[in-house]
Order: sequence, then structure tokens, then C-alpha cells
Amino acid sequence: MTRFLAWLALIFGCVFFILPLVGMGEFSLKMRRGVYSFDAYRKVFEDPTFWATFGYSLVLAAATIVVGVLLVVPTAYWVRLRLPKARPYVEFVTLLPLVIPAIVVVFGYIRLFNTSSILPLTGTAFGTDFLLTMGYTTLALPYMYRSVDTGLRTIDVATLTEAAQSLGAGWLTILARIILPNVMVAVLSGAFLTLAIVMGEFTMAALLNRPAFGPYMQLLGANRAYEPPALAVIAFAITWGCMGLMQLVTRLAKHERAKA
Repeated sequence: MTRFLAWLALIFGCVFFILPLVGMGEFSLKMRRGVYSFDAYRKVFEDPTFWATFGYSLVLAAATIVVGVLLVVPTAYWVRLRLPKARPYVEFVTLLPLVIPAIVVVFGYIRLFNTSSILPLTGTAFGTDFLLTMGYTTLALPYMYRSVDTGLRTIDVATLTEAAQSLGAGWLTILARIILPNVMVAVLSGAFLTLAIVMGEFTMAALLNRPAFGPYMQLLGANRAYEPPALAVIAFAITWGCMGLMQLVTRLAKHERAKA
């Protein structure tokens, strides 16, 4: 009976989430009256704004991943190696982006870094892009930190560090050539999650007036009928692709460990 209820709940959950996606996908194929077609997808891909915003968000996602790795990997490593008592406080700080709305963070940026402040970052495109990258890094911090922390749990950090130091390695060498390669799967998991967050984020990019993919999706949805569902399907495909790559990388890493 318990197994039957479990399967029933699973089937209900799948139907609950899949049916709206199926309906949305079907509607996106009805741009040509009376037949199914990919006209809506063709129009989306032919729109130069789509590629401009998509490319812009990809660049910012790459920058966010680099900043996140440089921030999280040394922090998680040092906390695990030398400051285990500080771990609850660090975890609390990394959870704050989940409870503080993005609109609060971006309004703080605008208030602190507007053109009348000491550091007028919003006065230039580069400065605004920098602020947006920092905002994305903050939003992705809970996921990146937990991915890296989970990866560090699977290795003996203290032994690896002592062995490297006995061979004359410095801290930078230890991080770059020993710790990072051993947690690369965890870093990639956090990177794919970061990519999915950046590609779908709207609030920060819209309020900072940057040409990102999230505001483009919202603008298209306010002015078109069939293209927005097509764009939503594309966005879901990007997210699912990131999740699939994350699972693939994890399985390949487990397979390599098993062979070793």
C-alpha cells in the first residue's frame, strides 16, 4: 500500500508539472492557423535581439562563475581546514540570498553606487555590468557554496594539504593544483546551476537597465502571443540541458573513480 501511494504521488507530481509544459509547447506550435509549425521558434531565432541578449547573459554567466569559484573555493577550503567552528556562521551568510529579495539587493546597489555617490558605478556600462555580475554572484552563492562544500567532504583536505606542504607547495599551488581538481565535479555542478540562474534572472537586470535575457523574455511576453511560449520552451531547454550536463559530469566522475 505504501509503495502504491508513493508511485501515485510521483505520477501526480509528474502530471502536475509536465501538463502545463506540454500545453505551452503545443500552443507555441500553433502560430500558423490549422497546422503545427515552428514559425514561432524561427521568428525567435531570427530576432537579433534574442542573440544579443542571450550572448550578453552568457558572458555575464561566465564572469559570475569565475567570481563565484574564486570566492567560494578558498573560503570553503579554509573553513574546512582551519575554521570548522565558523562553518555554521558561514553557512548562515551563504543562505541570506535565499531570504533577501533580489529587488532589495539591487536597490541597495543603486543607492550606494549611483552617479552622485563616491563610487559612481552605475554611470558607466562597465560599472553597471560589474554590479550585475556581483548581484548574480550573490544570488548563486548558496548553490555554489553547497556544491563546493559537498565536494570537499569527499576528500581528505588535511592530508592532501600536509602532503603538498611537505613537498614545498604554497597555498596558491595547493588550491590551484590539488584542491580545485579534486572538487572539479562539485564546481561544475555549481557552475551549471549558476548558468541557469543568470539566464532566467529578471529583477536585477531590469532595474539596472542591462540588455539581459530575462528582461528580453518579459518584454517579448508583453507584446507577442506565440513567441513567448516558444522562448519559454527554449529557456526550459537551457535549464534542463544544464541539469543534464551536471548529472552527466557527476556520473562520469563516479565511473572514473570506480575504475581507479
